[in-house]
Amino acid sequence: MHIEIRERGKRKLYYLAHSIREAGKGKKFRKYLGADLTKKEIQEKRQKTEEALKKQIKEYKRIGDPLHIVLTEKDKKLIQNLINKTGIKISHLSEEDWFRFTEQFTYDTNAIEGSTITQAEVKNIIEEDKWPTQKTRQEIAETYGVAEAIKHIRKTRQHLTLELIQKLHHIVFKNSKPYAGKFREKGIEVVIKNAQGNIIHRGAPQQKITSHLKELIRWYGENKNNYHPIVLAAVVHNQIENIHPFQDGNGRIGRLLLNNMLIKHGLPPVNIELKNRTEYYETLQAYEKEGNLRPTIELILKEYKKNM
Repeated sequence: MHIEIRERGKRKLYYLAHSIREAGKGKKFRKYLGADLTKKEIQEKRQKTEEALKKQIKEYKRIGDPLHIVLTEKDKKLIQNLINKTGIKISHLSEEDWFRFTEQFTYDTNAIEGSTITQAEVKNIIEEDKWPTQKTRQEIAETYGVAEAIKHIRKTRQHLTLELIQKLHHIVFKNSKPYAGKFREKGIEVVIKNAQGNIIHRGAPQQKITSHLKELIRWYGENKNNYHPIVLAAVVHNQIENIHPFQDGNGRIGRLLLNNMLIKHGLPPVNIELKNRTEYYETLQAYEKEGNLRPTIELILKEYKKNM
């Protein structure tokens, strides 16, 4: 770490700075110390600021350039072998196939997040526009929302953009959440704890949401022809969950984007079933804590096998 001095008129502005290099690219981090400081003040402020800067760099590395962090060359070969053995092929689904998938996915993806709408009720809502009694308007609205979002990923030509991420959130939650389609606003941070009070997930700082998403979009654009679509889909999904761009609804948007990645590369969509919720959460923890993508790949392949 070093001190940077910038002049603004007659004033001198002091920053604590540090540069890192990842995948052949440089990245500089800075923390403002103050203006027109004495040597003693610089030293005192530097000591107080170093930990904050280290934390910022650690946070960047946790959510930053995804595949260079989470996969070694050995991992890549193992994952490719797993995919090859499963034999996933390009599939052109009929309208009836899509209809069945939409109902199943809508039920499971909402149920994973706590919806009490049953599978039979999802079928009645989507097929007959028949609302169940004693269920909230929010749950009913989000049933319609997920089904509409699946239609959107089928027709859109976008692979991964800020616009698409926000559009999907708006579609799903436009009739249930006032912040539908809007990233977390200033002051809204995400820290999730377990029953013992231990932190199990921390989203990206609010002010870094857009830059992290742009980094992910850039990475995808550079690598969409370099890796198997299932690897790409897993990385995008897990990074969305890590960044946690929305106040709520990130899981559903992540799973929609997972399927958008797959179908844009000619693969059939995949559904994470409610009964596999615990395993699903464990795969996210493995990625967040250890940078291990393989459990996510294995779960996707497991879900694929059921329909082969």
